[in-house]
Amino acid sequence: MTIDEILHIPPYSLDRDAKRKMLNERIGELTRYHYEHCELYRKMMDAVGLDINNLPEYDELPFLPVRLFKEFELRSVPKEEIAKTMTSSGTTGQQKSQIFVDRTTSANQTKALTKIVSAFIGTHRVPMLILDTSAVIKNRNIFSARGAGILGFSMFGSKRMYALGENMELDVEGMKKFLEEHKGETVFMFGFTFMIWQHFCKKLIESGYKPDLSKGVLIHGGGWKKLVNEQVLPEEYKKTLNEACGILPENVHDYYGMVEQTGSIYMECECGHLHAPAFSDVIIRRPIDFSIADKGEKGIIEVVSALPKSYPGHVLLTEDEGAVLGEDDCPCGRKGKYFKVFGRIKNAEIRGCSDTYTTPLVPKVPKK
Repeated sequence: MTIDEILHIPPYSLDRDAKRKMLNERIGELTRYHYEHCELYRKMMDAVGLDINNLPEYDELPFLPVRLFKEFELRSVPKEEIAKTMTSSGTTGQQKSQIFVDRTTSANQTKALTKIVSAFIGTHRVPMLILDTSAVIKNRNIFSARGAGILGFSMFGSKRMYALGENMELDVEGMKKFLEEHKGETVFMFGFTFMIWQHFCKKLIESGYKPDLSKGVLIHGGGWKKLVNEQVLPEEYKKTLNEACGILPENVHDYYGMVEQTGSIYMECECGHLHAPAFSDVIIRRPIDFSIADKGEKGIIEVVSALPKSYPGHVLLTEDEGAVLGEDDCPCGRKGKYFKVFGRIKNAEIRGCSDTYTTPLVPKVPKK
């Protein structure tokens, strides 16, 4: 099955067996491609003894820790074919991941994101309120995770407005005008979890302005670490947003994703579960030996994506902890695995989880 055929599959329609068959074929194809076209990837696979002519199923393939993208230039196409370089978010002075994307991979990422998000907000573009500042997307040649997220989701907006100014101040007058122009319409909102809380939700309450976003749909992501530190749980987050702007809690959708696998996002359904779409999968690994954890068991999150071809990002071990809650039986009706993310591994610096767990750079994954 080609990537074009895969991207025509409704994102939550495949059951376990159909999805496994499709991903085994596609991930095997990508593994062979990256082995041939990325020297560093080939050396790492040779070092762990991968038999490229006799590949195991995708959940038994060696994974790359995401931190390797901070340490090495990993790409599977010539430099002249790179259309854009995306970088991970990071604090000042912190080394950032570099993800090299060619036009084909970028197009496939966009198609996948479109299919996933359309399953939640519909196929028609609607007015969009971006809960951020336009200053973050000034440099379009080098994308931060934040800028890439804004630009990626902006394609769902028919008309767009940034709710925050360059100094992160709330643009109350601009919002009033925008919402008056689109009165009675569904408004799509996008932003990053903590920034929405800090610069949109809190400032709305402080200002006394309560916009009517009862027909709004909000998609947000970027992690909960800062909010957990403030003792803000998802239920309170949704409740406070409802009080601030009238948005219904069931229309607030968190998502899990990363710049290393742009396009392969995991959306939160109405039941509060994160879902793996047809084009990607999530596997939970035990930290002691990297075997596959049982349902409900906490472990390290591995993400698998059918999309990355310009860089070897198809099988990655993250620095996050999570648990698979079930598969094909979520009350929302969507097929595939659904799971929960508990947050970043404490003191995580995964090079084969080197600081947290003693392992080789790219550990061999034991067979089930």
